[in-house]
Amino acid sequence: MINNQTLVEEISGQFGEKVRGFEENSGILSFVASPEDLLDIVSFLKEHSVLKFNFLTDITGIHFPDNEGAEFCSLYMLHSWENRIRVRIRVFLSKDNLEVPSLTPIFKGADWMEREAFDFYGIIYTGHPNLKRILNMEDMDYHPMRKEYALEDPTRRDKIDDLFGR
Repeated sequence: MINNQTLVEEISGQFGEKVRGFEENSGILSFVASPEDLLDIVSFLKEHSVLKFNFLTDITGIHFPDNEGAEFCSLYMLHSWENRIRVRIRVFLSKDNLEVPSLTPIFKGADWMEREAFDFYGIIYTGHPNLKRILNMEDMDYHPMRKEYALEDPTRRDKIDDLFGR
């Protein structure tokens, strides 16, 4: 049975300093990779004769507006059914360069997940066969999940704490 320590050893042994920031949270191993190494790492995990990460669970985006130079993250969750283990790969991106390679050549199911992350965060998946909005209107000129917008209208008077007994 594969455990997280074995996984760290296999990934570090193959990619060395190209992977960093290994940590475990809720039993799931997480690490950071750069956009240029992403395809090689995911291919390695999928095609490895023992690891067999053959299921792409999720791709999503995250916005860290205060993290200068790495304001966005494209996050990948892979699952090895045979070994009953998951791994999380984080790829940090600058707001000035939101490009990361598409995983569609490796996992066809990445198609809609990448479109969703593009739609909501503006992350550009280079090489994607049809990168366009999936839930929002094509003519929107913003990405609604970015933390660039006020959560509430400060001029509203109907949400005064006194009205709610606070």
